[in-house]
Amino acid sequence: MISNDLIESIAELLTDKKLTVATAESCTGGLLGHVLTSVSGSSVYYDRGIISYTNQAKQELLNVSLDLLQEYGAVSKQVARSMAKGVRKNAKADIGVSTTGIAGPTGGTKKKPVGLVYIGLSTRKKTVVNRFVFDGDRLENKDSTCIEALRLLQKEIVEQEL
Repeated sequence: MISNDLIESIAELLTDKKLTVATAESCTGGLLGHVLTSVSGSSVYYDRGIISYTNQAKQELLNVSLDLLQEYGAVSKQVARSMAKGVRKNAKADIGVSTTGIAGPTGGTKKKPVGLVYIGLSTRKKTVVNRFVFDGDRLENKDSTCIEALRLLQKEIVEQEL
């Protein structure tokens, strides 16, 4: 379950530091944006969210290259990185956060199992991508992805000079 304390802490950090965030979501289908905007006044720090469920949407809305999608697949470190950078640049936000993965219960392979998720975070100074393999059902995997994305966002805001 996504903690209200975590969400409120992030809202306060973003507001206090006058930072903006934008999200690019695939496997979470807008859940991360929903969570980030669940705090009153979130328009101060939340610029936009893009649900880019298809490869075409990733290309058109986030400038993810066809070459990356063909070489590595939508569920990859490379695409998560490109999605986070793309949404940050398009929104002119301080931080871009991306999620791409296989929520399940279908869609997994030996190489890319159900529960495999990549979470990207991009600032002007750097871009990081974390890999997870969750073992819940579809909704649990989406929740777990959002929790980890929020933790990554919180950690980056606290530890880094953006």
